Order: sequence, then structure tokens, then C-alpha cells
Amino acid sequence: MSRFVLLACAAVVQGACGATLIASHFTGGIYTLSFTGTNSSGTLSITSQTSGCGSTPGWLEFYSDTRKLYCFDESWMGSGLNAEYSVANDGRLSLTGQIRTTGNSVHGGLYGGTDGRGFVATAEYSPSTITTFTMPLSSTSKVLQQEKFTMAVRGPNPRQDVPHPHEIHPDPTGQFLLVPDLGADLVRIFKIDAASGKLTACPAAKADPGDGPRHIKFWQSTSIPGLQKAYTLNELANSVSAWDVTYPNDSNSTSPASVSGCLTLTKTQTLSTYAPNTNPSTNPTSGTKAAELHIADNFLYASNRADQTFGPQQDSIATYAINGATGALVWLGADNSYSYYPRTFQVNRAGTLVAVGGQTSSNVAVVARDPATGRLGRLVASLQVGARGRAGQEDGLSAVGWVE
Repeated sequence: MSRFVLLACAAVVQGACGATLIASHFTGGIYTLSFTGTNSSGTLSITSQTSGCGSTPGWLEFYSDTRKLYCFDESWMGSGLNAEYSVANDGRLSLTGQIRTTGNSVHGGLYGGTDGRGFVATAEYSPSTITTFTMPLSSTSKVLQQEKFTMAVRGPNPRQDVPHPHEIHPDPTGQFLLVPDLGADLVRIFKIDAASGKLTACPAAKADPGDGPRHIKFWQSTSIPGLQKAYTLNELANSVSAWDVTYPNDSNSTSPASVSGCLTLTKTQTLSTYAPNTNPSTNPTSGTKAAELHIADNFLYASNRADQTFGPQQDSIATYAINGATGALVWLGADNSYSYYPRTFQVNRAGTLVAVGGQTSSNVAVVARDPATGRLGRLVASLQVGARGRAGQEDGLSAVGWVE
């Protein structure tokens, strides 16, 4: 949910601030939440609830410029619904578009057109496909393009039986679409035809065997012009990787893919999502799974599911410093997510609060953040939303993000 943003508070009274969040639950509900408080204490409450995104809404994307929310149905039953909502000033949702799909869409987002909003792409985990549609969404929407992925041999992890695309992520220029593939240990790269929405495959970037890349984010140095990095969250290896980014107009590049008009990624670094010598993934029964990453200024965050670093059902969020001159990552530490199975999380625009969605605990936790050090601190507010999930199962809270 990289496009959720917390805008300036409409009113500030004695240091108190009001904000809105939206959360989805794997039983079908989409919830609007109200947060009132400061950076040290506050309260959360549910203000409205709606449906329309099928039986298993798994991912949300909010676009502040159009105040549109897109929801993607992870239904495993052979049929699903992807939905568009208009978000009112009070956070209430109105269903404005809906398409029926084959389900199992674990992620989706908009791309192409004249404004980056002309088409929508989805990633289907088990069918090993990505699928595109022309906007706007309607009951008559037809598939524009579908890419089916295969691989010759299984990967080293038991979950790597077939390709498992896990995210749709446009690069910062809007010219390329990147698809981390957990099953094939690849970051697939596609060139976008903005006018037609057509995707043309470029050579993929290769992760290490068993990494299982799940999500990707881009970072731009503010001190070194032109320095850009990409970072992947590797679910199966419980790690994050840094990648050099090369565009086809880079005169210094000798990469055949770059010369032929494709973006290329070159891996430069991989670090664990746990402190040295404390990785719970070395225990095969631990069930730990890294989930999501976000970047705020020169800090990168990665959430860990089921590590219980801070006690029973209290998982961690790893924090790294990004070297502003090189983009290299340095481990800073792990902080409490105040949740169990933190599937999604997001830093607010001010950089002072983090909203964490605990999947199995089914709670939204608002956690204080120090913008100077990057570290997360005390629990500011927490609220259970919907029924609790079961550890390791596709139930409980699926996504959360800021919107106001």
C-alpha cells in the first residue's frame, strides 16, 4: 500500500491530531478507522464498514490525487472481485467500479496512460499469472493481457513449486513494471507502452536461490544526483536485498538489456531481517516469514511474521539505515510491531507514526517513530478489527494504510 498517505491534519487542538485509516479483513470487510491523538498517546475507533471486494480482500492501494481506493480479492475459489471506491473526506467508501476475476490476486495497482492511471495490473499467486485491464473498471471489463509464467525445475524451498508473482510495482518513471516472483526467485521486468497498456518482457533480475522475493521499493539519494537503488523483501530467506538500477538511457551501461531499452537491476547486498546470530528462520518449525518493506527518508523497514522477538505474539519490524552516498544498508535494530503476523504497515507522511496491520492478531497498531533516528518506539493506540486469525492461515486482517 505504498500510495496511502497521511495528509496534514485538518485541525490541531492542544497538540491532538485526527487522521483516517482504512483496513481490510480476509472475511470480506473494508473498514474506515479514525485515529485521534498525539505522537505519544491516542485512540482508534471504527467509523464505517463496507464490502464489495469479494470474499477475501487481500490488498489495498490508495491514490491521493484522485481519492480512489483499489481493492484486490485473494479468493482461492476460482472467482474473485476487484473493486474501486471513492473515498470521502470522512473516509467513507462508495463503490464506483468492480470487475470479476479468476481470483487469487495477491496484489495490484495502476499504470500507463497519460497519468499513470490508464490501466490496472494484478498478480495471481497460484495461477502464476499477471493480468491487465483497461480502466475504468466495470462489469463489462475484459482482460487486456495475461502473462503466464513457468519454470523448468522447482526451487530449493518447498513453496517454490511454480512461479508465484507477488506484487505489481511501477518504477518511479512509470516506464517499467516490476513483478517480484517468490516461486522463481526473480524480479520480472516489463516495459510499458503507456498508450496501449501493453507489457513487453525484459530480462529478469535473478535473486539468490531460495530468496523468494515478495515486494520491491525504490529509493533516490538526495545528496548524490542520479543515485537510485531498489530494495527487495525476500519472504522465504527472511532477508532484504539492495539492487543498482540502470536505465536504458544510461550512457555508462554496457548491459545488453539496458542497451536494448530495458531497465536492469544488479544485486549489490543482502542482509537478514534479524540481528546477526538470532535468525529464527534457522529453526524449520518457526514459521517465520518476512512480509513487507517500506522506505522513509534514509531508513528502510521490514516486517517479520511469527518471530515473536518481543514475547508471545509480539513480532518485530527491522530497521536499516540507508547510506545517502551509496545506498548501502546498515542494520540498526528490531522494534516491537505490537502485533502478531504484521502483514502490512506504513509510515505516515509526517514520519512520526507507523500503522501496523497484525494479520493473526487482527489488530491495527499505531506506533511512535523518531524521524531523526528512524527507530520505532511506544505503542500509541491499538484496536482489534474483525475476528482474529489463525497462525499461518489466510484469515485475519489483510491490509492497513493511512488516508485523510
